[in-house]
Amino acid sequence: MTTLLERLQRDLSLAMKAGNDAEKSTLRMAIAAVKNAAVAGDEAVTLTDAQVVGVLQAEAKKRTEAADIYKDAGRSEAEASERAELAILERYLPTRIDERELQAIIAAEVASAAAAGVTGPKAMGPIVKAVRAKAGAGADGAQIAALVKAALG
Repeated sequence: MTTLLERLQRDLSLAMKAGNDAEKSTLRMAIAAVKNAAVAGDEAVTLTDAQVVGVLQAEAKKRTEAADIYKDAGRSEAEASERAELAILERYLPTRIDERELQAIIAAEVASAAAAGVTGPKAMGPIVKAVRAKAGAGADGAQIAALVKAALG
């Protein structure tokens, strides 16, 4: 079984052979980000697939934010480039959890916290943590926080 980093490197090789410049540059950037994360601490480590997914999610978030900024500035060509890179990165990320499914998890956790006597703003932290654990890597942390805040009133 190949690791996610090995898959990125294999796909980079295929993109180079195919002459796909957009995919080639995006995969090079992703591999560089993963390698930088691996050597960021006191000593170099081998990242797990979950850690690689975390790095890729951070890179995807950067692309989303940049595309939104370009859109607001009226730079449609730069926005399209960022969205194309985002689409390539999303192939390596877990599928997004459906919002209804996420709402159901949040409702269950809010009810559980209320049954334990934890309500209001004090419940936010524990509920977000529990929801993130259940939803996994397929849910955006900011989205979870916003939905939990709305559910708490």
